[in-house]
Amino acid sequence: MPGLTAVPVEGFVLCVGRLYSDLVFTGLDAMPEPGREHFARDVTLVPGGGAFITAAHLAGLGRPAALAARIGIDHFGRGLDGPLAASGVDLRWLDRAADAGPQLTVAMAVDGDRAFLTRRAGRAEPATLDAALASGLAMHMHIAELATLREIPDLAHRARRQGLTVSLDCSWDQAAIDDPGTLRLLDGIDLFLPNEDEAMALTGAETVDAALAFLAARIPVVAVKLGANGAVAQAGKETSRIAAPSVPVVDTTGAGDSFDAGFLYRWLARAPLDNCLAWGVACGSLSVQQPGGACPAGRAAIEELALDLQASASAAAA
Repeated sequence: MPGLTAVPVEGFVLCVGRLYSDLVFTGLDAMPEPGREHFARDVTLVPGGGAFITAAHLAGLGRPAALAARIGIDHFGRGLDGPLAASGVDLRWLDRAADAGPQLTVAMAVDGDRAFLTRRAGRAEPATLDAALASGLAMHMHIAELATLREIPDLAHRARRQGLTVSLDCSWDQAAIDDPGTLRLLDGIDLFLPNEDEAMALTGAETVDAALAFLAARIPVVAVKLGANGAVAQAGKETSRIAAPSVPVVDTTGAGDSFDAGFLYRWLARAPLDNCLAWGVACGSLSVQQPGGACPAGRAAIEELALDLQASASAAAA
């Protein structure tokens, strides 16, 4: 197997999206239902939202990552100060504003599944965004959810005018799924990272492979997350599939955003498609073994698992 490509460290990945206070309940016996009370064994308050989770994992891997997001000055927002500062993410473009909070997600994890209750607050675009784009410090923009791109429809084009490549996660949003104009927003995206349900809903395809082919015809690189089944990607006519390992699942919150970080880490280093995919699956698989989405596993553990996954895929294809 060829050695890993050296990873250049110049230039930030600028992660854009909403920043949430995630109140994560784990150890439940069942999901709450009307008229009944359930008890959780554990609860954690952590920074959430795809932009932060992806940035935190990238920083943990050694790729400089900055966050362009809004945060409230309410109790929940202030409660994130310590975890944000400890994350290794560059916070110079964090925009504090009274109308940005409370922006809270209550996440409940039961038997490998999860449910969310979320409140959005204010607009998505931080007042610092233009300064971040004009700084000359970023090399790539990651947009953490399709909802943010819908609120800032020229976002990808603004990034490209500054010479940045652009990636996009979907992060299920019913309004975006139902909007026939959503696909037009994907123009200018270099790398698209939906999960299988999102890919099929957006395209109207009945299979993951059909959805992947549809999206890959208009976007240079598409990686579709398949949960416990791993992931599949296509770049031009090249396709790659990596199976996920069997792991104990504590909380799947942020697993897709962790995948994004692993894939991006290798893609920005111009690694082969199967290597990018293996790193994505490795990051996602390690993420689900702990509560909250933004606690990156060590780089050595991720690299070891990624190489094992890539080797298994090669052996299965032989």
